Amino acid sequence: MTVTETSLANAIRALSMDAVQAANSGHPGMPMGMADVATVLFSDYLKFDPTQPKWADRDRFVLSAGHGSMLIYSLLHLTGYARPTIEDIAHFRQLHSPCAGHPENFELAGVEATTGPLGSGLATAVGMAIAERHLNAQFGDDLVDHRTWVIAGDGCLMEGINHEAIGLAGHLNLGRLIVLWDDNKITIDGAVDLSSSEDVRARYVATGWHVVSCDGHDAADVRRALAEAIADPRPSLVACATKIGYGSPNKAGTSGVHGSALGTDEVAAAREFLGWTAEPFVIPEDIAAAWKAIGAKGGDARTAWEARLASDEKGGEFARRMTGDLPADFSLDAYIDGLIAAPQKVATRKASELALGAINDLLPETLGGSADLTGSNNTKTKSTGPLTKDDYSGRYVYYGIREFGMACAMNGMALHGGVIPYGGTFLVFSDYMRGGIRLAALQQQRVIHVLTHDSIGLGEDGPTHQPIEHVMSLRMIPNLDVYRPADIVETAECWELALKDTTGPSVLALTRQNLPQLRTEKSENLCAKGAYRLRAATGDRRVVIMATGSEVEIAVDTAKLLEEQGIGADVVSMPSWAHFEAQPQSYKDEVLPYDVLRVSIEAGTTFGWERHTGIGGLRFGIDSFGASAPAEALYDHFGLTAVKIAPQIVAALDN
Repeated sequence: MTVTETSLANAIRALSMDAVQAANSGHPGMPMGMADVATVLFSDYLKFDPTQPKWADRDRFVLSAGHGSMLIYSLLHLTGYARPTIEDIAHFRQLHSPCAGHPENFELAGVEATTGPLGSGLATAVGMAIAERHLNAQFGDDLVDHRTWVIAGDGCLMEGINHEAIGLAGHLNLGRLIVLWDDNKITIDGAVDLSSSEDVRARYVATGWHVVSCDGHDAADVRRALAEAIADPRPSLVACATKIGYGSPNKAGTSGVHGSALGTDEVAAAREFLGWTAEPFVIPEDIAAAWKAIGAKGGDARTAWEARLASDEKGGEFARRMTGDLPADFSLDAYIDGLIAAPQKVATRKASELALGAINDLLPETLGGSADLTGSNNTKTKSTGPLTKDDYSGRYVYYGIREFGMACAMNGMALHGGVIPYGGTFLVFSDYMRGGIRLAALQQQRVIHVLTHDSIGLGEDGPTHQPIEHVMSLRMIPNLDVYRPADIVETAECWELALKDTTGPSVLALTRQNLPQLRTEKSENLCAKGAYRLRAATGDRRVVIMATGSEVEIAVDTAKLLEEQGIGADVVSMPSWAHFEAQPQSYKDEVLPYDVLRVSIEAGTTFGWERHTGIGGLRFGIDSFGASAPAEALYDHFGLTAVKIAPQIVAALDN
């Protein structure tokens, strides 16, 4: 007997309610409501092969409504992925189970993106769709020809980032992006109309999307809508009218099924309603076999693609880019040698542009951009023409004023593979994009953020634009490398480190004001150590002055004043706290010895610097908001000059 689509969908519902019930924690409503839609998608439309989950030309499926994680865990298990096993699912939301509360890309093959913060998954999918079109333009249909599918809920569409993401997708006409909206009209608080009365469909149409509706519990109607979406050249929103918690006779259609287990009695009632007689975590053999057959359907497409890859003259280059490896001969040594031979005094934002000029020539996979600050961030070079709806081969994205959307789109590009995304804005606006930066760190993705105007040194724009706490707050994010280079050489070194790190994102905090080139001798990449002795004391060392970025110059001048008074002073440049922390203790003790006064200088909050200065050290910075004035006046006003710092060091030594 042929297994019905209803039975296939009920397998998802059974696993979802059983897992949530066993954990007594989770969200059974969305997977139960979207089970019919997901069954049609995976059966007839999604291109995938569970035996090769990283197949480069697979469709990408993103569960933006990540709270409904049991939907994707059920689908992965049923279609034949190695994990999650039924034991993994039985331990849903428990320590060391790959079936975490929200899907995590590093836990399970088949989970394309870490989702949970609502809206971020859909915005990430926009980046995946950009990467697909970009690589298609470069390598052709034979190697790159797939879609990006998203399941999103009301919350995903309500979050502010949704406006940023769909605006960008519509502008770029990303027709390979299809969003399936779980239109169940319920949020945690209750009915959607408690908090929202907007016309979502009209908003999507206004941003250039194709919109179609369907009955999410009618497989034929779902197919009709998906066929229309595929046929339309625009990105598509498919509004799937569903009942949250479908199958739960007493809780379906209510917020009570959104974020908690159904309860033993209601699970039993749902089983009866659905006609599901199997024991918990047991899938009847015929249904299990039918799902495995669905999972096996992609094998032929994958093997045909592998044959095309093997015969394509660009196949080797495509494979290299998709693995994320840099070219074997990639190096910035020649560029840095030129800097040593001809020193320059430039802002580090300009130094970044100069480094990118060399990088973008050497690495065709870089894909840059800026959130409407191209001329200020200096992120565009001669190698990076614009990526547009008419030419996806371009290597520069004009993101518009969409900082959060840019951050998540870059995450999607990195997760898709084949490109190395970087994007710029002002450092102070990292507040807007912090959620995206944090997700890049959590997902272990190489995404590079070029954050310029990094201190009061930006001057007259005043305290709304002058970052104070931002560098330190970014240093707090695990697995995020924050670089604040002091000159043109350090900037190049930090770029090289960011490009070579495939395990997490990087921030380059860069100045508006010009800085002298302090490094004038050829050496290894000293920024790789995180901190290093830039200038050694000429007399008996009594103080170590550590600084970052534009304040390293101040540290050098301060040391000169101290040396003139017979006080030996080392100057330590510390472009990366994280890299310094990773050094052997012996190296850290050598650079920052305990038998001297330790001093820090950074034009930002002093909070946190006691980690390196010790409680008894001195910390020069800014623990208030900035002010509107020329940079030189501001540095003097806040006491960040050598003539104001040196006497305080002398006084501390005398005491």
